[in-house]
Amino acid sequence: MRGQDATPERLRVDRQLEEAKVKGPDPLHLAEVFGLDERAAMRYADSARVLLEQAAETDPVKVES
Repeated sequence: MRGQDATPERLRVDRQLEEAKVKGPDPLHLAEVFGLDERAAMRYADSARVLLEQAAETDPVKVES
């Protein structure tokens, strides 16, 4: 990992946030999978929720009738 901007901490945070985005912003799931306390799980879920909402606003899914 020499010469990389990624640190183990940043990789861990990125992995937790990606899990929240993929599985949904469910703090209970995050707490169980990563062994997070309630507050940390809520923060990750809230961050994922915001990112998912921003993505939906930027690139909404086109629904054809």
